[in-house]
Amino acid sequence: MIYEKFYNFTEKPFNTTPDPKFFFPSAKHVEALNSLLYAINERKGFVVITGEIGAGKTTVSRSLLDKLNLNTKVALITNTHLTCKELIAEILDEFEVDYKPGTKQKLLSQLNAYLIKQLANDVNIVLIIDEAQNLTNSVLEEVRMLSNLETEKEKLIQIILLGQPQLRAKLENVRLEQFKQRIAVYYHIYSLNQQETREYIEHRLKLASSNGIDIFSPEAIDLIYANSKGIPRLINLICDSALLSGYIGNIQKIDEGIINEVVKERDQWVK
Repeated sequence: MIYEKFYNFTEKPFNTTPDPKFFFPSAKHVEALNSLLYAINERKGFVVITGEIGAGKTTVSRSLLDKLNLNTKVALITNTHLTCKELIAEILDEFEVDYKPGTKQKLLSQLNAYLIKQLANDVNIVLIIDEAQNLTNSVLEEVRMLSNLETEKEKLIQIILLGQPQLRAKLENVRLEQFKQRIAVYYHIYSLNQQETREYIEHRLKLASSNGIDIFSPEAIDLIYANSKGIPRLINLICDSALLSGYIGNIQKIDEGIINEVVKERDQWVK
């Protein structure tokens, strides 16, 4: 508890962790979430979601987990510096499959057997790979091969790739043309506009405040937008630093002076 009591917060409103509770339903984030739900429920196979660092991709994926029905199992891969064999082993581990170590082909065979069993039990299997722009072309090709695991009627596994814009550029490689053709749903999350930034800040304040207090002046919010370019993670960092600065200075209302001070200090730290 640093400034929470000072501002009558029940918790910090601008943590950078992807907490689904703080999911902000902007049109673009809701559309991304609905695209994921549609692809999973309809067993479309492949989905790619891209966005700048801090645009909210991970928060969308965590919000997705809260909305999936009980007959859906999800594996989340966050370590993307893997070989093809390591990826398959990681997937088996995430799904808690009791498998026998062996060649990549043997691991794939065991994964396929597991997926067929889950389909027979009407369980939908979802694989989410975060920071997918770090995957090598050979591992991306392996991911494409996973999408070949299917029956005559439907996919055995739904695959979601979350990544920075570099992932989109990587998929333009002619050697990944087959991969690109397999993508059933592609969505890019753009940063928030000025009005959405204002609503985003107010949304998080209301969730964390016992009285919904208006803390940031309109001019302060305009400066936050100008310096964050509407990227949620940067908004959080600036707002959190501003609240700490306000607490230290015993200032209840955050104005543009505090935001300028915070941004200046951040720029010096980054340099």
